[in-house]
Amino acid sequence: MSEAADPHAPIRAGIPEHGRVPKYFAVKARLEVLLDELGEGGLLPTERELAARFEVARETVRQALRELLIQGRVRRRGRGTVVAGPKLEQPLSTASYTEGVRRQGLTPGRNLIGLERLDADPVLAAELRLAPGDPVWHMERVLLADEERVGLESTYLSVARLPHLERDFAPDTSFYAYLRDRIGVEPVSVDERIETVLATPREALLIGTPPALPMLLLHRSSRDAAGAPLERVRSLYRGDRFSFTVHLDKRN
Repeated sequence: MSEAADPHAPIRAGIPEHGRVPKYFAVKARLEVLLDELGEGGLLPTERELAARFEVARETVRQALRELLIQGRVRRRGRGTVVAGPKLEQPLSTASYTEGVRRQGLTPGRNLIGLERLDADPVLAAELRLAPGDPVWHMERVLLADEERVGLESTYLSVARLPHLERDFAPDTSFYAYLRDRIGVEPVSVDERIETVLATPREALLIGTPPALPMLLLHRSSRDAAGAPLERVRSLYRGDRFSFTVHLDKRN
């Protein structure tokens, strides 16, 4: 079996070995050609018009569009559907979300949902090297890229280490820049774990996505140069807008 012309495409482009292609998949393939013709931001015809063009039922078109939406090839805009741009590539590194978005020529931002003090439960206390019941900050922010909502971030921090966070930190800015410029520390060691999830109804509402849209959930724990914990972060990223990259080098 020869490789696909596009090295990033799946072998045989998803055609099963018996050669019978589902009708929605054939429509999806024709839609992908149309997306390339329209270009980023191009407005697709209505479902009714597409169904007439491809001589299929509207539900067949709807299923093909759902897959393209999940893949990030198209986006909803008002009552219409437009061709989406490329996904954001976020590197897995000690760098912040802000730095990753700026590298791609976009403007990062955050909208504060809430900043509150909580009592650390035993699991969180152990991760931040605190005693159960010690006060922690919980900061929840919607992540933006060029004003588009692309994720939701929950950060847990020791109040004892950052007692003036509520007063000194501007929540629409980079937290890592605050640590570096105001506190004099920065993450040196980071552990991250990624999994796929579906957003809760509340999370989907805050991010502005359908609850059925797959999300990338990133768990992050960072430490300073002395090995002391800095933060515990739970970040939810839109699966249709984000991919993660990592560089591995056996020599290091």
